[in-house]
Amino acid sequence: MPLLDQTDLPSAGTIYADVILPLALRQTYTFSVPEEMVRQLKPGLRVEVQFGKNKHYTGIVRGLHGKKPGHKTKPILSVIDLEPLVTENQLKLWAWMASYYACTLGEVMNAGLPSHLKLTSETTITLGPLFSDDATQLDDQEYMIVEALTLQHELTLKDIRDILQKKTVYPVIRRLLDRRIVFLKEELQERYKPKVVRCVQFSPAYKTEAEQIGAFELVSRSEKQTAVLLEYLQVSRELPFVRRVDLTKRTGASDAVIKAMVKKGIFEFYEREVSRIGSGEEDTMEAKEMSGQQVAALTQVQSIHASGKPALIHGVTGSGKTRVYLELMQKAIDGGGQVLYLLPEIALTGQIVKRLQKVLGDKITVYHSRLNNMERVEIWKAVLAGKTSIVGPRSAMFLPFTKLELVVVDEEHDPSYKQQEPNPRYNGRDVAVYLAWQHKAKTILGTATPSLESWENAKRGKYGLVSMPKRFGDIAMPEIVLADAREDDGKGNRHPFFTPTLLNEIKATLERGEQVILFQNRRGFAPVYFCPTCDHTIECVNCDVSLTYHKFQNRLRCHCCGYATSTPESCPACGEPEMKLGGTGTEKIEDELKIFLPDARIGRMDLDTVRGKNALAALLGRFEAGQLDILVGTQMVTKGLDFERVGLVGVISADQLLRFPDFRADERAFHLMTQVAGRAGRKHRQGKVIIQAFDRSHPVLTDVFNGDWDRFIERESKHRAETNFPPYVKMIHLQLKHPRRNTVEEGAKLLGSWLAHALGGQVTPPFEPAVARIRTYYLQEMVIRMSADPKEIARVKNIVNRAVAKLKTTEGLTGVRVGVDVDPY
Repeated sequence: MPLLDQTDLPSAGTIYADVILPLALRQTYTFSVPEEMVRQLKPGLRVEVQFGKNKHYTGIVRGLHGKKPGHKTKPILSVIDLEPLVTENQLKLWAWMASYYACTLGEVMNAGLPSHLKLTSETTITLGPLFSDDATQLDDQEYMIVEALTLQHELTLKDIRDILQKKTVYPVIRRLLDRRIVFLKEELQERYKPKVVRCVQFSPAYKTEAEQIGAFELVSRSEKQTAVLLEYLQVSRELPFVRRVDLTKRTGASDAVIKAMVKKGIFEFYEREVSRIGSGEEDTMEAKEMSGQQVAALTQVQSIHASGKPALIHGVTGSGKTRVYLELMQKAIDGGGQVLYLLPEIALTGQIVKRLQKVLGDKITVYHSRLNNMERVEIWKAVLAGKTSIVGPRSAMFLPFTKLELVVVDEEHDPSYKQQEPNPRYNGRDVAVYLAWQHKAKTILGTATPSLESWENAKRGKYGLVSMPKRFGDIAMPEIVLADAREDDGKGNRHPFFTPTLLNEIKATLERGEQVILFQNRRGFAPVYFCPTCDHTIECVNCDVSLTYHKFQNRLRCHCCGYATSTPESCPACGEPEMKLGGTGTEKIEDELKIFLPDARIGRMDLDTVRGKNALAALLGRFEAGQLDILVGTQMVTKGLDFERVGLVGVISADQLLRFPDFRADERAFHLMTQVAGRAGRKHRQGKVIIQAFDRSHPVLTDVFNGDWDRFIERESKHRAETNFPPYVKMIHLQLKHPRRNTVEEGAKLLGSWLAHALGGQVTPPFEPAVARIRTYYLQEMVIRMSADPKEIARVKNIVNRAVAKLKTTEGLTGVRVGVDVDPY
C-alpha cells in the first residue's frame, strides 16, 4: 500500500489507516479513521488502537487510503503526537529492512524506536508533583480526572473512560501531561520527562535598567545581597539564563539570601527546560595541516562521491583516516546538512567524540544504548529538527534524519555491525549504505582490513577504492614477532600463557615508561571446570556448553544464557574432591600477571568489567591518563582505540582464533590480529607486537607477520569462490528451536523436505549445530545458498517465508520457532 498524505485522500467515504503495531505481524493492520481525525492524521504519527479483544497498543501510521479491507475494522482511538515522530524515509527504510531481512515491520519498529518512545498496553496516571490545586485553568473533562486523582491517587485508562463516559481519552490525558498536571506511571507511558533547572530572573517590577538601579537601594544594607545582584547582572549578560545553583556557587551566598531577595520582590524563581545532550565544551580548534597522503585521499574520495558511488578507504592503522572523514564532515555540517558517523562498538564513542568535538563542537552528538531515556528522546527530537549530527553504533541509523548528507562507517569490517538476535538480523554496514542511498547522501566505508564483501564491491566497481598505505608522520609499522607457544625458559620450565619472549618484552616496555595491551579472546578466569579423574565437565543446565569459572565472583557462569552457580566441592559424577580448571580467560591472565609483575598497575577490559554506564569510559580514561600500565582485554581492545604511550601489544593465543568453526574464521583472525597490532607505537616510535601460537606456519599468521593484505585477500577470495561461500553466493541461515529434541527434529525434517522440493540442492539437509542446546531450547539448522541476482533472492525468500508460515500452522509443530537470518555470520 503506497504512503498517502492528506492531499491524496478520497473526497468522500471512510478513510482507513494502515498501522504498524509492535508485534510480529506479517502485514500492517488496517483501522478506520474517525471523521474528526481525518485532517489530523499523517504517516509517522503514533496512534492508540485496540488490537484483540481488550488490549491497547500504540502503533505508527504507515499510510492513509480509501480502500476498505477484507476484515471488520476498528476505529483509531486517539492520536498521540501533534507532528509525525517517524519520517517517511524511516518508514521506507523499515519496509526495506523487513523485506530484505525476511522479518516483519513490527519487529523493525521495535528495533527502530527507542524504548522510551514506545507506549504499551495499560495506562496508569497520577497527579504530577507540580499540581497546585488550582483548577481554574482546567476544562470540565480535565477537572473530572484531576478531582478523581485527588481521591484515588492513581487511575487506569479504563477508570478514566468510565469517569468521562467516552472511549477516546488520550487527548485529554495528553493535555494534562503537556502541562505536567499528571504523569503516566506504567504502560501507555511516554517515559520522557524534560530536564528542568531552577532559575532566577528579575521580577516584572525590575525589568528596565532604571528599575534595576533602584533594586540596589533595597539591598544596600546587605553585602551578600548586593554581591548576588552584581553577579546576576554580570552573568545575565553572558548567558541566556541564570541558574539558581550557579548564583550561589559564584557568590558563596546561601539559598536564604536569594529567597530574601525574592521576598523583596526583586527576583522571582522559574523553571526552565534544558537539554541533557552534551554541549562539547572544549574550545573548537583548527586541525593541524594534512599530510600529502591525506590530501590525495580526500581528493580521491570527493571524485568518487561526484560519480555517485560509496568510497572504501583502505588505510593502515594510524594512517589518518579519521582526519579525512573530518574534512568531509565539516563541509557537510557547514552546508547545513547532517552527518552519521557509525562505529562498531560503544567502546569507541568516547575517544572519537572527543576528537570530533574539538573540531565540530556541539554540532556532533553521541547516541547509544547506554544513554538514559531522557537523553535519547532529546537527541531523537534534535535529529528530527535537523539540528545535530550523530556518532554512535548501529542503532543510530534508526534516528529520524531530515538533512542527511554524509554517512561514515568506520571499521566497516567489524562483525559487531551484525545484529544476531532478535529480528531484524541486519548488518549495520549494509543498511547504512542503503540509508545513504535513500537520502541521496555520500558514503564512506573505512578500515585497515576491509571485509571481503566490501573488497569485492570495490573490485567490481560498485565502490570506489582509496588506499592509504602509510602511517601518518611516516611512523613505522610495528615490529611483529611470532613466538612459539612451546618456548621454555631454558631450564625446561614452560608457562601455559606467557612465553619468556612476551614476559621479557613486557618488563622492558614498562621500564621505558610505556604501556602494554594484551589480547585474549575469552573472558572469565577459566572456560572449563572439570574432574581430572573421570573427565566430567561442569556444564550449563540450560545449554550444551561448559560453565566458565569467574574467580572474582567465585562462581561458574554460562556465557550463553547467563546461568550461574557456585563451584561444587567435589565431582558430581565420581566424588573426586580436587576439581581442575582448564583454558584461559582474561581474568586469569590478569591474575597471573600480578604474580610476575606485582608492581604493575593492571586493568581488565571485557564484558564483565564495563557493564555500567560509565565503567568503560572510566577504564579507558585511566589507561589514557597513564594510571594503568597494562590493559588486558577481549576483542574490545582491537576496536580502533588510540593511545600514544602503548609500546607493546601481545596476542596470548592466536590458535584459538584460527580454529573457530566458521567459514569466516581466517578472515576474522587476520582482522583481529592486524587491528590489535595497530594499537602499538602509533605516536612517537615504532611499537612491537608479539603473537604467541603453536602453529606459527599457518598461512594467516604468515600474512599478518608480513603485513601482506594482498596475499591474504587473494587466497581467501579464491577459497571462498571455490567452496561457494559469500560474497560469491548469498546465504540464508535457518535455525529451528524447541524445548523438546524430537519435536525440533521433526519440524526441521518437514521444513527441510518442503524447501528441498522447491529449491533442490540449494538447501542443506537439517543438521545439529556444535552447541545443540541453548537456553533450554534444542536446535536444528539449515543453510540455503543462491546467486546474488535480486530476483532469485526474492524468489527464495518468498519460498522460505511461505514454508515457515506453513510450519507454524502444522499440528504438533506450532511451538517450533524458526529464525531466518539473511546474510548470516
